[in-house]
Amino acid sequence: MKTWAFPLLYLVLLMGCTDRDDELVGVHIRVKNQSNVHFDKVEVGNVNKVHTNVPVGFFSPYLKYETAYRYAYINIIVGDENFTMQPIDFFGESPLSDGYYTYGLTISEEGEVLLNFIVD
Repeated sequence: MKTWAFPLLYLVLLMGCTDRDDELVGVHIRVKNQSNVHFDKVEVGNVNKVHTNVPVGFFSPYLKYETAYRYAYINIIVGDENFTMQPIDFFGESPLSDGYYTYGLTISEEGEVLLNFIVD
């Protein structure tokens, strides 16, 4: 009887585990700092969606968005400096489907925000 206990327990625990894609609802975006400076704050889309404390080479946690596109308004705050990418419009763009995405962000030598869009 004991020989069946461990495999049965393992099976029950395994069936209880879920993957993040199992109940996928909404667009989830995180930021990856691909620059050489620490990001204190990164506003993506609007001031209500803020990714904070993103070290060089690291990711922020995912935030859920109602609607998002392959690019967005982005304001990166590094100390007292702001680096902004401001799209003019989203004409011709389709909203992202439900899923997980990463905005890989870099600040160029000229101070421009460069976005590398990644589907996770």
